[in-house]
Amino acid sequence: MESRNASFFEEVFPCLKKEHTSSSSCVDEIVHDEDQEQSEAEEVEPRRSKRQRIEKSFGTDFLTYMVEGEPQTYREAVTSSEGPQWKEAIKNEIDSILQNHTWELVDLPPGCKPLGYRWIFKRKMKADGSIDKYKARLVIKGFRQKEGLDYFDTYSPVTRITSIRLVLAIAALRNLEVHQMDVKTAFLNGDLEEEIYMEQPEGFSALGQEGKVCKLVKSLYGLKQAPKQWHQKFDQVMLNNGFKINECDKCVYVKNTTRGYVILCLYVDDMLIVGSDDKMIKSTKDMLKARFDMKDMGLADVILGVKINRTQNGLVLSQSHYVDKILEKFNAGDTSVAQTPIDTTQHLSKNRGEGVAQLEYSRIIGSLMYLMTCTRPDLAYAVSRLSRYTSNPSSEYWKSMIRLLRYLRYTRNYGLHYGRDPAVIEGYSDANWISDMKDSKSTSGYVFTLGGAAIAWKSSKQTLIARSTMESEFIALDKAGEEAEWLRQFVEDVPRWPKPMSAICIHYDCQSAIGRAQSAMYNGKSRHIRRRHNTIRQLLSMGVISIDYVRSKDNIADPFTKGLSRELVHKSSRGMGLKPFEQVCTKENLS
Repeated sequence: MESRNASFFEEVFPCLKKEHTSSSSCVDEIVHDEDQEQSEAEEVEPRRSKRQRIEKSFGTDFLTYMVEGEPQTYREAVTSSEGPQWKEAIKNEIDSILQNHTWELVDLPPGCKPLGYRWIFKRKMKADGSIDKYKARLVIKGFRQKEGLDYFDTYSPVTRITSIRLVLAIAALRNLEVHQMDVKTAFLNGDLEEEIYMEQPEGFSALGQEGKVCKLVKSLYGLKQAPKQWHQKFDQVMLNNGFKINECDKCVYVKNTTRGYVILCLYVDDMLIVGSDDKMIKSTKDMLKARFDMKDMGLADVILGVKINRTQNGLVLSQSHYVDKILEKFNAGDTSVAQTPIDTTQHLSKNRGEGVAQLEYSRIIGSLMYLMTCTRPDLAYAVSRLSRYTSNPSSEYWKSMIRLLRYLRYTRNYGLHYGRDPAVIEGYSDANWISDMKDSKSTSGYVFTLGGAAIAWKSSKQTLIARSTMESEFIALDKAGEEAEWLRQFVEDVPRWPKPMSAICIHYDCQSAIGRAQSAMYNGKSRHIRRRHNTIRQLLSMGVISIDYVRSKDNIADPFTKGLSRELVHKSSRGMGLKPFEQVCTKENLS
């Protein structure tokens, strides 16, 4: 029961009953009262429910899940019905650790305390749902490490998804093969600089040395510095074998020789290898196999959940399988479709009332954000807009979310199709002035294409209030120029890229902003955009970018700032290289 009216009887408090009673007697009185109440409560028979008990059955699926659940401990794994399989997986893990000379047995120094460990068990499944293999991983309890004593730096970079798309676009342009490799025990290769001790794993204590501990020589899964040490070791190996690190992405390595060239992208332990010929790719693989325990996966098929499909005219990146999972999980009972991602007549604002299914809403946003980041630029504006209300969604937001899921069902087989041309990077930029009437902020958007498909895109609400349309356009152009500069510097390190580098043309639909950007004149009326004006002028004068006018209906960055009609959505999607994969295959078969 909740009530706004409350009465406080301060004179009833035990210590105030007797004015001359000491504090110690008050405490004794309270303890005595509590003991008396507890004894009385024990004498009273507990109340029992009179409701008839009914035996519940959760079906065979529940029992099967309980039986086939992955074990949580070493003892549970070896004594389960799948004990032989788990024992084999454990043995393979220990063999990898010992072959790599990950630790050495020593006496524990005085004042040191060894870290614990834990076994992680996982079944690797095939696409048809059958078990591929049993995987066991020995993980140290790194959460007990102390900063400044057991570790110092922990940062480890990974390649940007934009870099992966850019490399694949270059592979499609030049008709290069894309191979994939995986490091089996990546984090076990890093050399440790700190002294770290661990308990001996259960079941593998050395005979006669049970009282000793493992002093780690190399990093182990679970250590806070393990990713950093692995990346540092991989850097050393690549540099010692003639590779150079791309200055714009520290996880992209390039080797250029008179015989050919090779480009390698590293994402933790997954890597893509693109070479000018089979010999360069094979020599790179042999070098990596000689230094690390590698798994050669042949031609790249899936990277980071993105399918790589080869066609006669290039490559297609798609996530139709991931779209099916999203729809099956969050929108299974709905069969309707929508031809646009967002309703142009609907205006959303902050919810002041009670939220509706906030956890489910945030899960959908997270899934859609990953999809949009990898292969679906047409979802950028809708996801950006709906994600602003994740903390407290209302029924109106859910209507927009359901519409977006229906659009996803309508375009489930869309993919980015990279072809043989054009072989230049082009950009499109746009802004929508005061798109949010509540906080008076505008929306920026840009997209860059290579080989006929998008390689980089962004849709975001501006962080400051623009005083005019031209200022909002300048803010958007400033962000697009920043991305263009990064792309230009990236391809400068790509072997055989045409030199000198040509400026990246950014297409724009605001003539006043173009005129202002190309003018060196300064007056007091434009002092509020002086910094951005100088930045854009510098990029233009250095030849990093050039600006060209395009009509709004031909600006494929338009859907990144506002909702459009179905005709414009379809047209802009094709301009970004988004096509149904079956349609692409059909056209190639006919040709």
